[in-house]
Amino acid sequence: MYRQLKIYKFCWMLLLLPMTANAGNTFPFTGLDTLNTRLDKVYSPGVKPQWLGESSLFWYRNYEKEGTFFYLVDAADGTKRKADTKEGLADFLKDRPELARMIESPGATSTQRSGEQNDGISPDGKWKAFIRNHNVYVVRTDQKDAQPTALSLDGAPGFGYRQLHWSPDSRKLAAMKVREVEERRIPLLESAPESQLQPILHWRNYAKPGDVLPVSLPALFDVEQKKQIQLDTRPYEPQYSLFFTGWREDSRSYTFEFNQRGHQRYVIGEVKADDGTIRALVDEQSPTFIDYTRNFRYDVADGKEIIWLSERDGWKHLYLIDGTDGTVKNCMTKGEWVVRQVLHVDEAGRQVFFMASGIHRKEDPYNLHYCKVNFDGTGFTDLTPENANHVLSFSADRSRFVDVYSRPDMPPVSVLRNGENGEVITTLERCDISGLLATGWVQPEVFRAKGRDGKTDIWGTIFRPANYDPEKSYPIIEDIYAGPHDSFVNKNFSAFDYYITPLVELGFIVVKIDGMGTNNRSKAFHDVCWKNLRDSGYPDRIRWIKAAAKKYPYMDTTRVGVYGWSAGGQSAMAALLFFNDFYKAAVSLCGCHDNRMDKIWWNEQWMGYPVDESYSRSSNVDNAHLLKGDLFLINGELDDNVDPASTLQVVKALMKADKKFEQLYLPGRNHNLGQRFEVYRMYDFFVRKLRDKK
Repeated sequence: MYRQLKIYKFCWMLLLLPMTANAGNTFPFTGLDTLNTRLDKVYSPGVKPQWLGESSLFWYRNYEKEGTFFYLVDAADGTKRKADTKEGLADFLKDRPELARMIESPGATSTQRSGEQNDGISPDGKWKAFIRNHNVYVVRTDQKDAQPTALSLDGAPGFGYRQLHWSPDSRKLAAMKVREVEERRIPLLESAPESQLQPILHWRNYAKPGDVLPVSLPALFDVEQKKQIQLDTRPYEPQYSLFFTGWREDSRSYTFEFNQRGHQRYVIGEVKADDGTIRALVDEQSPTFIDYTRNFRYDVADGKEIIWLSERDGWKHLYLIDGTDGTVKNCMTKGEWVVRQVLHVDEAGRQVFFMASGIHRKEDPYNLHYCKVNFDGTGFTDLTPENANHVLSFSADRSRFVDVYSRPDMPPVSVLRNGENGEVITTLERCDISGLLATGWVQPEVFRAKGRDGKTDIWGTIFRPANYDPEKSYPIIEDIYAGPHDSFVNKNFSAFDYYITPLVELGFIVVKIDGMGTNNRSKAFHDVCWKNLRDSGYPDRIRWIKAAAKKYPYMDTTRVGVYGWSAGGQSAMAALLFFNDFYKAAVSLCGCHDNRMDKIWWNEQWMGYPVDESYSRSSNVDNAHLLKGDLFLINGELDDNVDPASTLQVVKALMKADKKFEQLYLPGRNHNLGQRFEVYRMYDFFVRKLRDKK
């Protein structure tokens, strides 16, 4: 929030700008960065605690009407002391100089931990394992003049052994045999480098959908018998990835995780040390996709049980798996809501603490709440019950936590809670925006409407100009990001958004919506994206905007625009190809316009493998001839996240179809587009094409 106070100077002067189109060769927004802000009227914006080591103490800085002050809080009982400076807080800790130093010089007492040493020495110190000529060798370290022994003979260039892992009893050795491939590279031409006159050609490794991938296969060696134990690894190809996840403490086995190519099967595999038998402890399968980047696994009691996050019943929930045979012992959580993130597992108390959303029917289903449940599924408790989104910070022993809860339409409240039962120990701060409201600033509105099925609630936020007049008519701009890996509408209070706020003060109503195909709802809600990224949730978004305009007639649905970055850039252009009866203008920044041109993991995850005709159906390039409306394409020549050629290919297709559009190709710029020049160009485009268009 303190950074936002500074950023706000960037845009509040827009309240004073005349709303006229640009008649000259410069932007109509000159002076944007220099006028005074009104955000100095947002007081106590939210506590960001700085915990002091293992103690129960933390401090925070707070912006108030009288100025900025500093507080030292003892979380044990909620008492706090106030100082004018950070140094003043340290004076309260003269009897604890080690904590005082943490305030005066944050990080001064911390130490950097080096990574685990992996020199191949066995736990008992008697052996050393190493790779030679792509094969596995061991040698005794306790015998003079001992000669190395080869444990494998089949390693070869391009298909050799790596990643040696000793069993705790030093009797067995796990490894991975890796079949290598030459990864695709993309060229990036830096046309105007600072270092020289001539352009510089850069190359980046960049695998794309359908490319051949490396394969890792588990291996096992008996060191005492000096032999390799053969494993049946045939079920683990084709693969997107396979990686070692550790030996059991009693050396009975080791485990790995396998993600099948296409992301429709995910396995926790166990390799038995005595005979090399491989069995699946978890075998997650889906006809669409497994959201593997959100997987959670916790092995209890050396793998006797496994806590596993799964969508097998249509909602993301925790399951307790029997680690000896892979059967489900019980569902730990259940219902039409989702576990979003596991924060802590208390093995001794057999409890799990996690963030969840959707647990309260009448509340925004994306609001995060901190909950706990017993391993057997009993004792579910919401420790943060207020109707809001909750952001937490814990003491070292987790006995206390600071909870800052808010909504886009509710300023933050900062409280200190008991970590076991959620009881509020004390209220630290309440945000005061009365001064900001007095300036004419309009608080965002959380709005919901039914989606394409007429049943599912779609949630989003409406942003209005300061001092707007409901008797006037306002064009609408949607800020879109429809990537299936998450949901994207901010659920916390914010008095400023870097892109949205200037647009609303230029006379637009801006909306941000999470449509079907995005994450953090049901599996069915999410599956809408499958082989269908062109959809981008637009049927839901359009219904949502129309419902909002029915309630608020000053929202002009004949003048609707959209903008987005990256996958949002793909969606923005798609609006003018597939939904152009509704959307009239779009700004696409660094967009992936054909999923066959983009990074492999993201696109095969949602569009599937092998590459099929669905990629073409969602391609902005193959469908460029459908363009209707005003399009502005922006990207950078050094973008190593989304291949810049993707935008140039869509430009070629638009030219071939004789379509009019605007383009900005930025020299020396990468994927992080958001600097003054291109942002002002975006504002100017929407002013010309929507606000002032007759």
